[in-house]
Amino acid sequence: MRKLVECVPNFSEGRRAKVIDRLEKAIGNIPSVYLLDRTSDVDHNRSVITFAGAAREVTEAMEAATAVAVEHIDLRVHRGQHPRMGAVDVIPFVPLGETTMLECVELARSFGARLAERFSLPVYLYGKAATRADRTVLSDIRKPQFEGLRESMAEPGRTPDYGPPRVHPSAGAVAVGARPFLIAYNVNLESDDLELAKRIAQRVRERSGGLPRVQALGLAMEDLGIAQVSMNLLDHTVTPMWRVWEEVSGLAEAEGVRVRESELIGMAPVAALNDVADHAAVPRHLPVEARIGKAAQTLRIRGFRVEQVLELQLAAVSRGGGGPTAAGG
Repeated sequence: MRKLVECVPNFSEGRRAKVIDRLEKAIGNIPSVYLLDRTSDVDHNRSVITFAGAAREVTEAMEAATAVAVEHIDLRVHRGQHPRMGAVDVIPFVPLGETTMLECVELARSFGARLAERFSLPVYLYGKAATRADRTVLSDIRKPQFEGLRESMAEPGRTPDYGPPRVHPSAGAVAVGARPFLIAYNVNLESDDLELAKRIAQRVRERSGGLPRVQALGLAMEDLGIAQVSMNLLDHTVTPMWRVWEEVSGLAEAEGVRVRESELIGMAPVAALNDVADHAAVPRHLPVEARIGKAAQTLRIRGFRVEQVLELQLAAVSRGGGGPTAAGG
């Protein structure tokens, strides 16, 4: 695979379809950019658009989408379950093919400076692009959220890496970084008990002594009438998806609650789902699409689409197979 960069921006808008369409169009209008996936969630009030291409085209597309977000998303009136500090909340660059992590680090830093200058946005560098150890973890940067960011930014050591040392009035601030591929994976409980979801999240997250390379928090999903354990799997080769599903299921069942289903937000690599298929003893001679489908059934992934498998969708769009299939979270 040639040099490619994947970009997975998270926008603080999951309810207004016209705005989300504008964000997607801004990205798709840049030639040679592959639109891979779009996922939106009403309760989170958040959308994730996944796209890939050469570094220059990817940053052009991301800059165009940022212009749309700054114009149309106002965090002063935004409400949602997911933590956020910006209209464009986070912009990660992920190396694909022959692209190196160092190249993505350099890309994140140069692009962050560009965004700060054009939009007067405070920009925090995170992940591999962080220049300070205390900004490696995204949740540490985002913890004050938009409402607490003004006060937090005035504290020693909280000034942004680029841009003005003050919050953008409507668009907040943005985190720009470089990271390996992660899987955004949620498990929905057959219960609206938010405190239960928070307890399970505390038990499974790595920081609390849980599963390695797993981040987690408990959220209330009012539209579905349930509670959710929302997670980032930072390395599926260390803690596979099936292990997370079984752990959350076991912890819920220990308190008398069943799990309803799981959700894949954005994309997952084929290897992660093949690992689930292996664990479920799905025959290896089956076509990859069939094995992936069985894996999705094992995890009860709601609304799963084969287009959410990175390598398969990238191959399809590079052959001219079209862009993403829009889906509600």
